[in-house]
Amino acid sequence: MTAWSGVDEPVAPPVGGDGLVAVRVRLDLGYDGTDFAGWAEQRGRRTVEGTVAGALGTVLRLPAPPRLTVAGRTDAGVHARGQVAHLDVAAAVWAGLPGRSPRTGEQSLLRRLNGVLPPDIRVHRVRLAPPGFDARFSALSRRYAYRIADDPQLLDPLRRHEVLAWPRPLDVPAMAAAAAGLLGEHDFAAYCRHRPGASSVRRLLELDPRRGPSEGGGPGLLVIGVRADAFCHNMVRALVGALLAVGEDRRPVGWPAQVLAGGRRDPAVQVVPPHGLTLEGVDYPGAEGLAEQAERTRRRREPTSPPQGRAAAHPPGPPQVPGSVPAAAEPRR
Repeated sequence: MTAWSGVDEPVAPPVGGDGLVAVRVRLDLGYDGTDFAGWAEQRGRRTVEGTVAGALGTVLRLPAPPRLTVAGRTDAGVHARGQVAHLDVAAAVWAGLPGRSPRTGEQSLLRRLNGVLPPDIRVHRVRLAPPGFDARFSALSRRYAYRIADDPQLLDPLRRHEVLAWPRPLDVPAMAAAAAGLLGEHDFAAYCRHRPGASSVRRLLELDPRRGPSEGGGPGLLVIGVRADAFCHNMVRALVGALLAVGEDRRPVGWPAQVLAGGRRDPAVQVVPPHGLTLEGVDYPGAEGLAEQAERTRRRREPTSPPQGRAAAHPPGPPQVPGSVPAAAEPRR
């Protein structure tokens, strides 16, 4: 196991007076984002990061909560089924986790964490990360789903915190046609909240509106699957908002691509509410490709075409491209 410092770069094993080194631990978790002010810790507000870090500090008996690195910094009200985070733990602390029990360190931490965490956060798996792993920078892509009920018969009060109720029927084939014009690598500035100095170039691998079956066998919820190498702030919810305008025939099929080519936020694009959005999973390369992917991700990306024209699209496919998420930009929605 390669030792790590508290930052995102691999380093030689630190040797102190006690000879301690650190191990990197991966957490796979899910949460109901309804009552959280997002992932990122904020003073005086309930956040996923603050809650998980506090629980880890308690379980590991640390003097202060540990630093967490996460694959996707979800916004307030956004949920997760497949979030991934990592932290670095002193080897001696890790070795002492099982105590006198026959459990492994992974089993011990998983059991204790879920015993301390509130019921709207669950850690699904704990494991030692392979050398080169970084929850944020090693990721190939993030997968989200946005769920919409556009028929009163589909409105389930038990799912009101994860499904958007839409008052009018939506034309899914028209939405799918519009989505096809957004796939590929582009500067998505028109669909992102501006952040000075941050690149908005992303590779959109999937934008797929589909209607699944209902429990009765008829048409069910509209689920918009979205996958990209990373997302800038508000990008997923703005893309969904543009597709909804097409789906209810307020805008033509080509309009979302025209907005993209414009290179700036269009007030006609509605950023949909956060509660319909769920982070479904994060994709990583095999262990041998983790460090290389992290290095690619740290390189800053620039637009592939002039801002006055539409960015040249690369055919959708495996996200093996030179460059990826800029280090200045956290993957967010």
